[in-house]
Amino acid sequence: MTTHGTQTRGAGHEIVRAGKADINVLSQVIADAFFSLRVCRWLIPDGATRRAAFPGFFQLYVEHAIQDGLVETTPDRAAAALWIPGTGPGEPPDSYTKRLAAITGQYFSNFLAFDQQLETHHPVGTFHYHLALLGVRPDRQSQGMGTALLRARHAVLEDEGIPAYLEASDERTRRIYLDHGYADYGTPIEFADDVRMYPMWREPRTGDRAG
Repeated sequence: MTTHGTQTRGAGHEIVRAGKADINVLSQVIADAFFSLRVCRWLIPDGATRRAAFPGFFQLYVEHAIQDGLVETTPDRAAAALWIPGTGPGEPPDSYTKRLAAITGQYFSNFLAFDQQLETHHPVGTFHYHLALLGVRPDRQSQGMGTALLRARHAVLEDEGIPAYLEASDERTRRIYLDHGYADYGTPIEFADDVRMYPMWREPRTGDRAG
């Protein structure tokens, strides 16, 4: 696998920039990491269908971030953080909707509703980095990789005075991001009963309190 960009360190882990050769493996890492999340079970309730569709779905995100932003990972490609800079929601590739329909089939309308809700809640007008996705391979979770990815990019954003934005997938991850200097941004994004995400904003020089 090809490594692009400067290697850095965050929370004891080496962080490298991913390239096009990493798209397939990182798409699978994210698919596995997100498989059981409540919002993902809402997107595709059937487990077998979800497992088959998710690598292709998350490949759309990884490709977009590599082209229009940056993807940071670990040398063994066990985790990935997708960052996209801008002043509002990023514009999807021209083929996005067609490819999404082919990947998601009968659940296409759920994904369209998902995208619309995220776009509606996304802040506009201030340049920031959007953490579109951060996933760690299930068998490598709780080893500090997610924290390392966050701290490495936060250090750069601190130096440059640039804020960050994300949507936490549940209350547990919301609490984690609070410890990394994020604050709630508006009201939760509601998809269905007890299915919600939490928009969060991080001002530069807020600091990471997580250990």
